[in-house]
This record gives sequence, C-alpha cells and structure tokens, in this order.
Amino acid sequence: MGDETALTPINKLDFGDHLYLHPSDTSNTPLVTFKLKGTENYKIWSRSILLALGTKNEVGFVDGTCVKNVTDEALSKQWDRCNSVVLSWLLGSISDELYVGLIFSENASTVWYELKEMYDKIDGSIIFNLHYNISTLKQGSSSLSEYYHKLNSLWKQYDAMANLKNCSCEAADQTVKHNNMLKLM
Repeated sequence: MGDETALTPINKLDFGDHLYLHPSDTSNTPLVTFKLKGTENYKIWSRSILLALGTKNEVGFVDGTCVKNVTDEALSKQWDRCNSVVLSWLLGSISDELYVGLIFSENASTVWYELKEMYDKIDGSIIFNLHYNISTLKQGSSSLSEYYHKLNSLWKQYDAMANLKNCSCEAADQTVKHNNMLKLM
C-alpha cells in the first residue's frame, strides 16, 4: 500500500493552473488547421495560436509569464512537460521550411519570440498584395454571403496590418468615415 501523504502537488493541479494538462492535450493534437508560412500569414496564425492556447490556459508558455519553478522538482518537471507540449504544438503549426530551423529549440517562448521577430513585419508589398486582393475580388459563382465573408475577411486583415491607432481627436470620425467609404467602393 502506497503512502497517501506522498502525493506531489501535480496530482492536485486543476484546470485553471498553467501546469495542468488535460489528457487530450497531447503533442500531436493540432492547435490550428493551417500552418505559418511566413510574413504573409503571421498575423492570422499568431492570433489563432493565442486563441487556442488561451482555451487551454497555456499562453504563459509563449509570452514568458509562466516561469519554471526551480525550487520544487515535481513542478519543475511538470513545467518541462507542459513546455514540451506547447513547443510541439507550435512546431506542428509551422511550415516544413520553418520547422527545420526551429526543431532543436527547447523553449516555447523562445520559438514564439523568434517567429514574431522574423515574421511580424509589415512591408509595402504585403499591404499592396492585400489591397490588390481586395480590389480584384469578384463574386463570380460565390453566393453573396460567401463573397461578403471573403471581402470582410480581407478588410479585417488589412485593418490589422495597417495597425492604425484609435484616437479621440476631431479627425477620428472623419477618418473612420473615409475608411468606410473606401471599403464601400
């Protein structure tokens, strides 16, 4: 018969703890249905990953707020396990070309920040391509709702990449009206 008082804190973790892993949280469970290719889809990919990690309460492993406990061996090992699962989720959601360069990484937050540093860049060509896609989109054989959804998605991507700041100055209302007029046209 085992000693009941020798239970480690790992057995007492609840779903609200960063170190809690649900039995279905395995390294081969994909977080998102598409892969990061590079700058062209980084914003959408990173937002999707953060949403998925948020549902699992594991964002702390990519933003660095969940730090390894160095005084408790059991918690330290559990942190290593969770970090490995989150790292495998990240690596499983990137293209093969990116995967090769990151497979030897040991920390999920390091990979997250490397990807951010490398691909969270907005340059004129990306904005141009997105605007081109908006201006050349045609309904074709799509239903009106499908066409609207595609157009609306492109505008949301454009707005996210343009990264215009909200302000409360007098020109703010005029800027919003102008933006809406451009979208209508």
